[in-house]
Amino acid sequence: MYKSRAAFTLVEILIAITLLSIVLVGLYGVLDTQRRSVDIIKKNLDKSIDNDRVIMVLYNDILSSDGNITLKKGERDTLCIESTRNSLYELGVAKVCWLVLKEDDTLVRVEGNGYRLPLGLEDTVEIDRVLKGVKVFDITRSKNNILAVIQVANKEPYSFLLQGIKPPPKPKKKEKLKKSKSKLKNSKTKHPPIEHPGGMF
Repeated sequence: MYKSRAAFTLVEILIAITLLSIVLVGLYGVLDTQRRSVDIIKKNLDKSIDNDRVIMVLYNDILSSDGNITLKKGERDTLCIESTRNSLYELGVAKVCWLVLKEDDTLVRVEGNGYRLPLGLEDTVEIDRVLKGVKVFDITRSKNNILAVIQVANKEPYSFLLQGIKPPPKPKKKEKLKKSKSKLKNSKTKHPPIEHPGGMF
């Protein structure tokens, strides 16, 4: 007759614990690698979303403008939108300028009213640093079309084309002045003397 074993020996328990430890260490390594991969993907996704938000804000700034847009061409362009309804700070209508700082290649958005670049001490504006490491910021206007290209270092460029952005109509004061001047000239022209029964004036 065989005797039944009541329990595991100490050696068997130690072997089981050792094997379980090896398996757990391997699983922890796999989980840690997956966690780091997820963190990297999340960071890249956040950056991508941030970049997309920047593009959308610039897009809406131009789209909501009255077409009065000033471009200063250079190594990286400066774009000033004199009047846009796309305010991030609850202004009814805002002046918005986009430019890249030379020191750290950071794209900034300046929002306010009644200011000029470079900013003075008396100017009250909101400045947002929106993108770092910008290598290309190029805005091109052709008639009623605006093409924007933004590229961050080691990334694919972002671009969009807006059509139908007409410059505001020129004020008609000059035409009115011309008309009034021509009326004055016509009134000063010599008319033939008017004959009256009593003679001439």
